[in-house]
Amino acid sequence: MTSTDLTRIRLDLGYDGTDFAGWAKQPGLRTVQEVLETAVHQMFGFRGEPILITVAGRTDAGVHAEAQVAHLDLDPERVARLMQARGADGQPEPDIAHALLRRVNGMLGLHSDVWLHSARIVPNGFSARFSALSRSYRYRIADNEALKDPLHRRSTVWLPRTLDRETMDRTAARLVGLHDFAGFCRPRVGATTIRNLTGFSWRRDADGVLIAELRADAFCHSMVRSLVGACIATSTGLLPEAAIEGLLREDRRGQGFATAQAHGLTLTGVEYPEDALLAARAELTRQRRTSTTPFPGEPGWSAEQA
Repeated sequence: MTSTDLTRIRLDLGYDGTDFAGWAKQPGLRTVQEVLETAVHQMFGFRGEPILITVAGRTDAGVHAEAQVAHLDLDPERVARLMQARGADGQPEPDIAHALLRRVNGMLGLHSDVWLHSARIVPNGFSARFSALSRSYRYRIADNEALKDPLHRRSTVWLPRTLDRETMDRTAARLVGLHDFAGFCRPRVGATTIRNLTGFSWRRDADGVLIAELRADAFCHSMVRSLVGACIATSTGLLPEAAIEGLLREDRRGQGFATAQAHGLTLTGVEYPEDALLAARAELTRQRRTSTTPFPGEPGWSAEQA
């Protein structure tokens, strides 16, 4: 069976990461991928090979997502079975993506800590992981100046000290750009640490909660929490602001700051190019990044580079 025989479906979903050991399947641990793939397999009566779900960003244990993106492929037999599915009115449901969404959410159950928001058929050139132009994250900290709201305790780190937002924002600005972020990542064999951090800033909301917004083409392992940890360290005086440039020249995880806690972090969005650029973007992303060459949709890119 070739890829052209398969129907690819994009899934947009959210989850509370508190009780998950991250996205990726791990033996003996409850993960988002394992829960979703089990629900899909159950939907088809546990018959045939389990379906693999590919995700835009593999979040760590305890990290949340309000706008995660994934995809899966269905063979013709499973498509045919979905076409026989009945909607709430008892009639056949012509939209197989919606039929899948409704049935998977049914398997997950009401009040589940992972939920599919939408599903739709996409071109086979679409890859939730490799076609993405950027990922965006939010980090929340309630320090001594902020309201510590128990209703948000699962997604907000509480710190018993006062942090200087201006210092943290200056530190964030120093980190924006195309760099080798090896000094802020946990290394993975064969994976590049070159990333284009296009946005990083801090603000306080109406309750005084410190909120960081970060956006990059991609993030390496523990990179967001390390960047946040560096900002906290400069605010508390543990790390001089001027040390940031040196950390960007490191070839391994730097010292002088701690990685921020996982539960303050939420994936807030994944951006993709128009359909005509999906396959080109996926192909370029699969190539190990070793230069500052822009990717499709990034500043400086032109269609002639595709």
